[in-house]
Amino acid sequence: MLEHKDHFHGSDLEKIEVAMGIKKEEIVSFSANVNPLGLSEELKSFLSERLDVITSYPDREYTKLRKAIGNYIHCDPEHIIVGNGATELISLFLGALKPKKALLIGPTYSEYEREISLSGGIVHYYFTKEEQNFQLDMADFLLEAKKDYDLVILCNPNNPTSTTLTRKELSLLLSELDRQNCCLMVDETYVEFVEDEASVSAVSLVNEFDNLMVLRGTSKFFAAPGLRLGYGITGSSRILSLIKEYKNPWTINSIAELAGCFLFQDQTFMKATRELMEKERDFVLRELSAIKGLTVFPTTCNFVLVKIEKEGKDADMLFEYCIKKKMMIRNCSSFPTLDNRYFRICFMKHEDNLALIKAIKEAMN
Repeated sequence: MLEHKDHFHGSDLEKIEVAMGIKKEEIVSFSANVNPLGLSEELKSFLSERLDVITSYPDREYTKLRKAIGNYIHCDPEHIIVGNGATELISLFLGALKPKKALLIGPTYSEYEREISLSGGIVHYYFTKEEQNFQLDMADFLLEAKKDYDLVILCNPNNPTSTTLTRKELSLLLSELDRQNCCLMVDETYVEFVEDEASVSAVSLVNEFDNLMVLRGTSKFFAAPGLRLGYGITGSSRILSLIKEYKNPWTINSIAELAGCFLFQDQTFMKATRELMEKERDFVLRELSAIKGLTVFPTTCNFVLVKIEKEGKDADMLFEYCIKKKMMIRNCSSFPTLDNRYFRICFMKHEDNLALIKAIKEAMN
């Protein structure tokens, strides 16, 4: 297993509060990659009038919830399984599949490696190259993927590089893996932030390939990490059966079930989110690119990876400077192959983005 350095993550506001003496409510987190609009006001109103739902057990099959998700992603509800966040589904899928030899495309989210190791599997990495803006070289990767793997995992868009593979590229990859009896798990946590989601999402491919599992959640786009509502999509009845054998009943509580039935049809919130992201993504990228000593990598979703090229400056320094101003960035040196010259920020509301850009300029100068 690769070594991962410890750094504050987007969910570590309590640790920041203790370490820095700053109240967590006062910190603007550019590290968590959560929609800055916060929870939908319409959802708040909807739930507040229905809190007595917790006096009843949820439907064990989550029929209405899976139908709402199916309508949202244009997928047969029978291909959908829900879980206590995408994290539970990662654990269930890997625990059920028990891969002996898995290939991860890095640098990427560390939970995949941890779960594979816990299930007794061996992890291998294929690392993308900085000189190619961390974009996957598909032809070269397919050569590596032929080396007797039983599982490939990719995050699409990838965290922390914000790179994506297209649906066509995923179809090509799935065809090759299918010939080798190898499964593909695609984590689409950030796909709803992509401008042309349909050209990137693998969801429609579950109708063509039964070696595919797609995972999504509500933590980032719907700004509901505490709801712990995730879902997986697969056309494989074998994979679904294996997961259901491992899965405990009622891991989705009644409020999360009810919230899911509402938020997946909240078009007003979705439209406002996409409009904000498009505007602020352009603004932040333009401002960051104008700061000398920074390399800004291309981005496709709601966050961007940046490299500090100026001598005597690094992400440790920048994190400390920003957190004192109650803004939290992500030092990316905990990701394999990245060091403390790299940091990641997500796009927030305009006034917050202005404040962070100002702080970065000050720190770099």
